[in-house]
Amino acid sequence: MFHFHMKSLNQYSFILFFSATTATALISSALCFTAEFKKSKKNDLRFNEKLCHLPQSSVFWLGIAALISLTLSQIIGSYFICRKLHSSHNKPTVKKRLTFSCILMVFSWMSFAVAAVLIGGATSMSRSQPYGEGWLDGECYLVKDGVYVSSALLGLVALSLILGSAAIKMSQRQAEEDRKVHAQVDESVESIS
Repeated sequence: MFHFHMKSLNQYSFILFFSATTATALISSALCFTAEFKKSKKNDLRFNEKLCHLPQSSVFWLGIAALISLTLSQIIGSYFICRKLHSSHNKPTVKKRLTFSCILMVFSWMSFAVAAVLIGGATSMSRSQPYGEGWLDGECYLVKDGVYVSSALLGLVALSLILGSAAIKMSQRQAEEDRKVHAQVDESVESIS
């Protein structure tokens, strides 16, 4: 009875983790794709003699929301996996799977970091760039084509890596629980005979 209860709790926690992580990552990607199509264009630039001006774009808030969603996805996923890693036992087969799970997690964080830098940089360029100030050194800059799409794809890669790491942890946890149940059954059979 206890084994069944623990198994259903693990399944529910995985479903909750999967839903929250996937939803926030997909929201982030959707916002990035939207930002790609709504970003400022060359004809949005205004010139006053030698000075340039670029008004704030609605993409600024899309970028902020995308960055928040991507960060939430990464934090939720990492928290779930680290919680599961922290409670695992140190067995030789566990260490091998643990290592692969950790490798996936590291690559997930690397993908997240690059995506966050791209989104952050592109979003800061979408703020108002007043005459004489611009974005950098008094010059106006536009976000290059594909920056937000690249960010969205990197966010999806980070999601895939987190889900892969979690799947490894869950299969490891399930194998451990099955071994414990079989060991208890074997002990019961030995005590009866």
